[in-house]
Amino acid sequence: MSHEKSLYIYKSYFLFLLSLFIILFLNFQGFAQVSPIQSPAQPLTVPQASQFAPYQPPVLLNISVFGEQLFTGRFAVEQFAGFNPDYLISIGDKITIHIWGPINYRETLTVDPQGNIFIPNVGPVKVLGVRNGDLNQVVEREVKKVFKEHTGIYATLETSVPVKVFVTGFVRNPGLYGGLSSNSILYFIDRAGGIDPARGSFIDIKVFRNNKLRWKYNLYDFLINGTIHYIQMADGDVILVEPKKSVFKVSGEVYNPFQFEFEGESIKLEEVFKLAKLKPGATHVAISRKKGIERITEYYSIEEAWPIEVYNGDEVSVLSDRYPGTIYVRLEGAHSGPRALILPYGAKLKDALAKLVPNEKSNLSAVQLFRKSVAQRQKEAILQSLRQLQTYAFTGRAETKEEVELRAKEAELISRFIETAKNVEPKGQVILESINEAQEMLLEDGDVIYVPEKTSVVMVHGEVRFPNAVLFKPGAQLSYYISQAGDFTQRASKQDILIVRQNGKFEISEKVDIKPGDEIFVLPKIEAKRLEIVRGITQILYQIAVSARVLLMAW
Repeated sequence: MSHEKSLYIYKSYFLFLLSLFIILFLNFQGFAQVSPIQSPAQPLTVPQASQFAPYQPPVLLNISVFGEQLFTGRFAVEQFAGFNPDYLISIGDKITIHIWGPINYRETLTVDPQGNIFIPNVGPVKVLGVRNGDLNQVVEREVKKVFKEHTGIYATLETSVPVKVFVTGFVRNPGLYGGLSSNSILYFIDRAGGIDPARGSFIDIKVFRNNKLRWKYNLYDFLINGTIHYIQMADGDVILVEPKKSVFKVSGEVYNPFQFEFEGESIKLEEVFKLAKLKPGATHVAISRKKGIERITEYYSIEEAWPIEVYNGDEVSVLSDRYPGTIYVRLEGAHSGPRALILPYGAKLKDALAKLVPNEKSNLSAVQLFRKSVAQRQKEAILQSLRQLQTYAFTGRAETKEEVELRAKEAELISRFIETAKNVEPKGQVILESINEAQEMLLEDGDVIYVPEKTSVVMVHGEVRFPNAVLFKPGAQLSYYISQAGDFTQRASKQDILIVRQNGKFEISEKVDIKPGDEIFVLPKIEAKRLEIVRGITQILYQIAVSARVLLMAW
C-alpha cells in the first residue's frame, strides 16, 4: 500500500471519529441543559403518560356549544352490532338466506338496484322497503310459491357487515372511516374528530347514498329527547355536516348555558326556554342584540317574554331579580336552644345570639362563625398558591444530568402534595376577636354560628412524636405541651409553630400564653434546593392549617 493511500485512510478514519465525538457531545449538552420539567404545567394536574396505558378519549373542557359534549371519543371506541326490527331494507344491504327440505341452499345476497334479491329456482324477490322484522315472512311467502311443502326458510339481515363511510363537511378530520353497517352516525362522526363547534351544524346533518338523500339528522332530538333515527350504513355512504345555522347564546339561571342553533331568521323565547331549561329562581330575561352599529338590550319578565323573538347573534341572559326577605342561619354546638333560625334580611349577629340558650358547657367567649362565601375565597387563595408553587416546580433550567434527575424527583413529590392540598376544603371561619364588638355584624344566608364546649385540654398536631390532647396546665409554656406530646420529630421546623385559638384566631409567637382549647400545629421542615419552593409550601401549610384546621405532610 502506498504512503499517500495510507495517509488518506488515516485522515478519513480521524474525521469519522471527530464527527462522532461532536454529535455525542452536542446530544449530551442538549440533554443536560434542557430539563424535562421546563414546560409550563397545566393548572393543578401532572399528566402521567405511558406507552402501555389504555386508550383514554379526550375530555373537552369549557364546553360552550350545545352538543359539543357528544364527541369526546366515547362513541368511537364502542361499536354496535344490534338488531333493529324497524329498519327498512335498502339497496346494497346484505341478506343471508337459508333453505332446507327439498333443496339445501345457503347464501348471502345483496339487494340489487331494482330492490330485489335473486334466489335460484325461485327468482327475484322484492325486499326494498320491507321492514326488518317482516323480512323472514316476506321471503318465506315467495319461496313457498315454488316449494310448497316440507320446506324451511330463514332470512336475516346482516347487521354487522364491515363498511367504509365518507364523513365530510364541517368536521374536524374529514375522511373515509371503517366500521360496522349497524353503527350509528354518531360513531362515524366521532371517528372524524366530531363536529367543528365553530363552523359545523348540530341540527343539519345529512346522509347520502348514491348521491340521494337518505335522512336528515338534528342531534338536538338525541340530546334532549334521546331519539335518533337508525340507518343501516353501506359502503360508500356519505355523512355530510352542513355549515352552522343561526345561533344564540344563553347564560344565567338556566341548566344549559350554551350556544344553540336554530333554523330560519328567528326563534321565540318559548323555544329558547325549552332548550336552555330554566332554573326555578329565574324571574327576568335580558336580550342583548345588535341593530346596525349599535348594541341594545331589552328586558322582560319571564311571564311576558314567551312570545318575544330571538334573532341570529342575540345573547340571552336569564336573571333572578328576587330580593331575599329572610335568611337561614344555623346555631350549632353546646347550647340548648333552637338549631335553625329564620331571620329577616339584614339581621345581625346579636339577633341570632339573642335566641341562644346557653348551658353549663357553653363557651360564649369563643363563639365561632362559619360562612360559605369566606370558605370559597379561602379555597381560591389556596388554589392560587398551589398554581404558583406548581409554576416554580415545573419551570426552570438544570445544568447537569444529576440536577435534572434531582429536579424531576422533587417535581414528582410536589405533584403529590398539590394533588392532596387541592382537595382540602376550608371551613370559612370568620374570626370574632370579641363577641361584644361583633354584635353589629351583618349575617348572610347560610351562616353557621357554633358555640364550642368548655374544655380543659390543648391539642398538639403535626411534627411531634405523639400528637395528642394534653391536659391544660396554668402557666405552662409552649415547650411543656411539646414535651408532653413526645417532643419534636427530626422533620419538625421548630421556627414554624402555629397556635390556633378556640375562636379561630391564630398566633405564631413562641412566647404566647397557652389557653384551654388551643390547638398547636408544628409544621414540617421543607427539604428543597430552591428558596421559592420552601416559601411556597410553607405558605400553603399555614393557609390550610388556619382555614381548614388540618396539617398536611409536605412529602
